[in-house]
Amino acid sequence: MKNKKLALFTVFVALGIPFIYATYLYPTLPDTIPTHFNIRGEADGWGGRDSIFLGPGIIAFAGLFTYFLLANIKKLDPKKNEQVSAVFYQNMGVVVSLFLSCLSLIILYVTAHPGYPIEKILFPLLGLAFAATGWYFPKFSQNYFAGFKLPWTLENVNNWNETHKIAGKVWLVCGSIQVLAGMLLSAKPSFIVFFANCIVMVIVPTVFSYRMFKNGNQLT
Repeated sequence: MKNKKLALFTVFVALGIPFIYATYLYPTLPDTIPTHFNIRGEADGWGGRDSIFLGPGIIAFAGLFTYFLLANIKKLDPKKNEQVSAVFYQNMGVVVSLFLSCLSLIILYVTAHPGYPIEKILFPLLGLAFAATGWYFPKFSQNYFAGFKLPWTLENVNNWNETHKIAGKVWLVCGSIQVLAGMLLSAKPSFIVFFANCIVMVIVPTVFSYRMFKNGNQLT
């Protein structure tokens, strides 16, 4: 969306919905509620029911910070790259806020329904986020704030572009694997797949970028 006011309104609504849901849940909550879950999806941290608003608060802060950073990336980026699209990064900020809102709603739901298998929602959602990021990666213009900000990508535009093409493919594949793992596997195996995916998604583009740098920033 090109309208800045509409984009900002969408972000505030998205990040505000979890607070409305938390307010709705509050009267039905016991005095003590789960506040943290282990890799098996089991609650291992507890707090008073007022803490139901803590998660949405932290996530809302993270969402607003990310949105304002991305929406103003062209002004803040020292490179002042003319190819950087302010609208593109603004829209990406909106997408991130929507994702964080969904994440907050999932956490609230599981908090209010102890024993619900959170991994069946959380890991597929993370997989979709990885895949969506992979789709965005090839569209990233060289900048200091978003993307694979490696010494070699920041030094050379061609390295940046090719690295993000590879990263896009890797993140799409790993994201799809994560979605399937979350749907088909139990909590602990899903977490192992998630951890392995994170390693692959970082290592593969980094190694590719370095090798391209060693090859004079040309594809072999």
